[in-house]
Amino acid sequence: MSENPLRDAISEAISENDIILFMKGTPEGPACGFSARAVGVLQALDVSFASVDILPDPRIRQELSALSQWPTIPQLFVKGELVGGSDIILEMYESGELAELVGSEGGDAPAPASAPAADAGNGALLQPENRIGQA
Repeated sequence: MSENPLRDAISEAISENDIILFMKGTPEGPACGFSARAVGVLQALDVSFASVDILPDPRIRQELSALSQWPTIPQLFVKGELVGGSDIILEMYESGELAELVGSEGGDAPAPASAPAADAGNGALLQPENRIGQA
């Protein structure tokens, strides 16, 4: 453990989840279009993923960006590695690279412009509690 418990918690969340999306809002209620697009792509691939809402504590975004060296949100990590933000996620989805990276058979449908409604029956979503920043 370092002397920065929040950065440690972010690193732990990244290492403990094969696919994790740091976003504004939640998959059921994205708080920006870029986060909605990233969620839509992951849902179109039909993969389980963890998510962390960076909005409740501004320090999460600050520490995440310091750790990843990536300034914008959302940020997608797969198997501990930063994939990128919304534009990169969409480009990789359209080329089929993202489906290959996450081990999905999906990717044939066009990426949604926004996330499906919360009642769309997304039982496959892994929704861990946002532990980052909490003691």
